[in-house]
Amino acid sequence: MLTAFRKLKEKGIVGLNKRNADVMLPHNPRRLYPLVDDKIKTKKLADAAGLGVPALYGVIEFSAQVRRLAKIVEPYEQFVIKPANGAGGDGIVVIKNRIGDLYQKSNGGLLSEYDLRFHIQNALGGVFSLGGQPDHVLIEYCVQFDPVFEKVAYEGVPDVRVIVFMGFPIMAMVRLPTRMSGGRANLHQGALGAGIDIASGATLSAVWRNNIIHEHPDTRAPVNGVAIPGWQRILEIAAQTHDLTGLGYLGIDIVLDRDRGPLILELNARPGLNIQIANRAGLQPRLDAVQRTSNSTLSIADRVDFARQQFGVRSQFSNQSVGVPQSICLQ
Repeated sequence: MLTAFRKLKEKGIVGLNKRNADVMLPHNPRRLYPLVDDKIKTKKLADAAGLGVPALYGVIEFSAQVRRLAKIVEPYEQFVIKPANGAGGDGIVVIKNRIGDLYQKSNGGLLSEYDLRFHIQNALGGVFSLGGQPDHVLIEYCVQFDPVFEKVAYEGVPDVRVIVFMGFPIMAMVRLPTRMSGGRANLHQGALGAGIDIASGATLSAVWRNNIIHEHPDTRAPVNGVAIPGWQRILEIAAQTHDLTGLGYLGIDIVLDRDRGPLILELNARPGLNIQIANRAGLQPRLDAVQRTSNSTLSIADRVDFARQQFGVRSQFSNQSVGVPQSICLQ
């Protein structure tokens, strides 16, 4: 085991302790965390900056407001219920259809209005929130995912995770829903993460349950070689979120809507580390490169150009491909 960890260090793999102590602590002031921990604040911040976000249909803040649910969703066949301070995708309910007076989830399951109200009451009580604190609930637009992912996603909506350090997008992956994840794009719940070449925006191999795979476990379609549409714009949006929040290290989750283009789902000040396995590359060399080069006067476009030139699979970092022991979990 010691040999395995030594090899990980040599390859530039960043673990939880190093991420927390050497990256998050000096670059993410605690006073700024509410900007990304609260999805309502994140949505307002991004919207004010002209960045696309899923439309907000309504917010439920108190138990007495739960009875407004039917009126809020009445105009919509599809919608998403999301705790404002939810963690790890918990508490999110995606409604894709109406069947009589029932609501159909993305996995085909049916819920009554009573079921949804009960779920929202739990969310308000903090069942799904960070630290179990009382929460608010958002009801928002249900993203219609771009058909580019049709063969490599099961039921749900894929999203693109970009890691940004000091305003530079340094690593990315697309999270693809599976049957195991219940159609959710969350690695902890069984989704798979396919690395993305920063230079080209094309997918690489993928990680699923800490194993490297090359096919989607449900559709059997190859997960590598998928070209992400609008890649330059996605990187620009990611870089801009650093300027909006002041956080030096964060993850940006972006969905590609077939009609509305890139939409910011959420920002994360504690992004997981399995993105390194998906890319078969360590974060440390890229963090070091940014710290050597970082210039506060660089524009968003300059930072994106730097990232695409330095961190692509054919760059100077391409020889740092990582063979990660499958027993090592980096989340």
